[in-house]
Amino acid sequence: MAEQSSTTIISKDVDRICVDDVIAFFDDSRSSSCVPDTKDFYSNIVGGHLSVDKIQRGRVTCFFSVKPAVLNFYGGAHGGAVAAVAERMAIACARTVVAADKEIFLGELSVSYLSAAPENSELIVEGSVVRSGKNVTMVAVDFKLKQSGKLVYTCHATFYNTPVAKL
Repeated sequence: MAEQSSTTIISKDVDRICVDDVIAFFDDSRSSSCVPDTKDFYSNIVGGHLSVDKIQRGRVTCFFSVKPAVLNFYGGAHGGAVAAVAERMAIACARTVVAADKEIFLGELSVSYLSAAPENSELIVEGSVVRSGKNVTMVAVDFKLKQSGKLVYTCHATFYNTPVAKL
């Protein structure tokens, strides 16, 4: 599962509880208070290929290893695995700026597959909040080959922030 490595860079302006929640979100063996618990098919497959690099307010960076479990018929990263990582990164990024007591739900996720990421390649996955308002949070996620810096996938996610009900 994903883990915080000894080289993980954590910004000082991000609350430690939020950092723990983001790390826990990538590691399915722990639970998180503000990031939803996800026990699904893709989490088990994709989670083992992610490692967290940096966590900052509005930004999360991870490394994604393209191993045989996430390959398509042609030997590149499978589109479903790319979309699952993009969704996971977008949620983690959004959670660094949206209050823990607000629920968010994914309204739209678009992925542009620009090139294939070959087997055994390492991708740098950078997520950043483009806009976060009262009701909507937009996140961009880019996948680049670690070796060359070439952009291979780019994603945009739109989350709707559900206001806390007042009784």
